[in-house]
Amino acid sequence: MPTTKTASSPVDKFTFGLWTVGWQARDPFGDATRAALDPVEIVHRLAGLGAYGVTFHDDDLIPFGSDEAARNRHITRFREALAATGMKVPMATTNLFTHPVFKDGAFTSNDRSVRRFALRKVMQNLDLAAELGAETYVFWGGREGSEYDVAKDVRVALDRFREAMNTLTSYCKQRGYRLRFAIEPKPNEPRGDILLPTIGHALAFIQTLDHQEMVGLNPEVGHEQMAGLNFVHGIAQALWHQKLFHIDLNGQRGIKYDQDLVFGHGDLLSAFFLVDLLEGAGYDGPRHFDYKPSRTEDLDGVWASAAANMRTYRLLRERAAAFRRDPEVQAAMVAARLPELTQPTLAPGETLDTLRCDRSAYEEFDADRAAARGCAFVRLNQLALEHLLRAR
Repeated sequence: MPTTKTASSPVDKFTFGLWTVGWQARDPFGDATRAALDPVEIVHRLAGLGAYGVTFHDDDLIPFGSDEAARNRHITRFREALAATGMKVPMATTNLFTHPVFKDGAFTSNDRSVRRFALRKVMQNLDLAAELGAETYVFWGGREGSEYDVAKDVRVALDRFREAMNTLTSYCKQRGYRLRFAIEPKPNEPRGDILLPTIGHALAFIQTLDHQEMVGLNPEVGHEQMAGLNFVHGIAQALWHQKLFHIDLNGQRGIKYDQDLVFGHGDLLSAFFLVDLLEGAGYDGPRHFDYKPSRTEDLDGVWASAAANMRTYRLLRERAAAFRRDPEVQAAMVAARLPELTQPTLAPGETLDTLRCDRSAYEEFDADRAAARGCAFVRLNQLALEHLLRAR
């Protein structure tokens, strides 16, 4: 396992979107504070920092409205940069939110012609994603929603969302693309309320699709935490369903706008347990940093913040491994009865009748005595905190 004594390298599978380090720091209240970056420069700079790959929206690479000749020039330059650096494109996605045509959504717009345009836009970029060797295609429905409950029949909108996903998975199967789709939930922003706002909503939706085996999740730290939810719990459930196809890492400090801070620069203890979960579960996908370099930073600060994401993940990985190796932690886990949770509640071969006739399970069970037993969870959490702070 790589350590923080060496630089990040492709073996870490750290990836960034062109839109992350390339963000010009324009927000609803202020103009850009940084110049635009060439995607080719981004590829080379990220490779120099030890990243594994780069991801993109179609419009990040090919300006909206480009003709075929311009499109080919942008793609050729990008391919050359990838070849020169060895960088991969593990994931791609479509921008269905910036152009005003998507002001009422893409797949769920009330305007049928917009929905058809959105499908064709995605199809075109699916072709490019497959050509570049992407394995995952992300769908963030940032404009799929409403500000007014009267403006959209959500039941019908979900029909249209499902129709779009079924159409696009069928397109990939027809073309022989080995792409998996990953839905990225978010509760709000830029719409007042976004469809499929959480991991749970998306998991339920996936079960209704024609090719549900092709569709999973791309959860993002800040998006779940914006809704006040526990991201570690959400990722655990996504893993339990075998639907964690991709993950977006960043930092968020509470229920507010989407901050997209450097990973670990929000809820650090949650970030520690997230890394512990991913590494312990054997997650082998990219560790994708979907963050924004702070508006206060110049271009040197952009690359420093990119490196900070990778270093923070590697530090947390080391600390999580040390935590799991610690004999005192292992004893504390036994005291907290964590190993007992792995035991089935019904014994192997036990029937309902056996349970019903077991007097020790109910009639002779001393509930007051069991209630008096401490769980020892605070001690275990303190040990985790001390490992995180390198006090152990």
